Amino acid sequence: MFRFFIKRVIGIIPILFIVSIFIFLFVHMIPGDPARLVAGQDATIEDVENVREQLGLDKPIHVQYLNFVDGIFKGDFGVSLKTSRPVYDEIAMRFMPTFWLTVWSMVFAIIFGLLIGVISATKRNKWQDYLGMFGAVSGISVPSFWLGLVLIQIFAVMLGWLPTGGLESWKSYILPSVTLGAGVAAVIARFTRSSLMDILREDYIRTGRAKGLKNNKVVWGHGLKNAMIPVVTMTGLQFGFLLGGSIVIETVFSWPGLGRLLIDSVAFRDYPVIQAEMLLFALEFIVINLVVDLLYGFLNPQIRYD
Repeated sequence: MFRFFIKRVIGIIPILFIVSIFIFLFVHMIPGDPARLVAGQDATIEDVENVREQLGLDKPIHVQYLNFVDGIFKGDFGVSLKTSRPVYDEIAMRFMPTFWLTVWSMVFAIIFGLLIGVISATKRNKWQDYLGMFGAVSGISVPSFWLGLVLIQIFAVMLGWLPTGGLESWKSYILPSVTLGAGVAAVIARFTRSSLMDILREDYIRTGRAKGLKNNKVVWGHGLKNAMIPVVTMTGLQFGFLLGGSIVIETVFSWPGLGRLLIDSVAFRDYPVIQAEMLLFALEFIVINLVVDLLYGFLNPQIRYD
């Protein structure tokens, strides 16, 4: 496993190199002139050109890319065009709110998704199964921004139990976490039900029941663990999507996270922040995929890493 881990870590370097090229080209294809936004709408052409020269935007595109890569190796992502603060500080300030929002969303999704999936699989074609799958389909179908607005209307406006948005206390995490986690919980429930139903048909499950093992021991102790591989794969990808910044939800709840930062940066054509944030998202997905691959060996000892 250690050799597999080292190979995967080394393989991250060329992947990030290729991703950085696409990110750089994509960012520079965004319509608009950041030099004009920095200089102001009333600035003269000479002022705009001076700002463009100061930002290095007057240089050939390949030179700008090489400067971007050089900054990555030095750990210097430049300075935000909007706030004039280091990009590292801008992202660091927004990372933890998004991280903890993602963690609590995944905790909610995993608990309810697994519970609904297991109940549906063990109560197949019964009212519990129909109710659970109805909830799962509803969770996938309902737009997250609409669910967020409904939860705000009920629990913040009508009942006054929770804040409408922002990050004030631990209560601020509840509504956005439930909103983000609802869709993920629905997907986990469907994956768990499908995978667990296949496992429950296996011979060793019937053997365990024939030997007198309690149903809970068979389902939770033996069946669920072997059914978790596809669930873990999907959960890891969902975690990457959420950690990458749930832009819509962060906008609905005025959340001071990476999603809001990306929206504001795109609106201002803040190239350094956009490039650094998108590169961070790519790195997150790569690392999460690596963690998921390593979890396979824990869930199924028969898997070997060559």
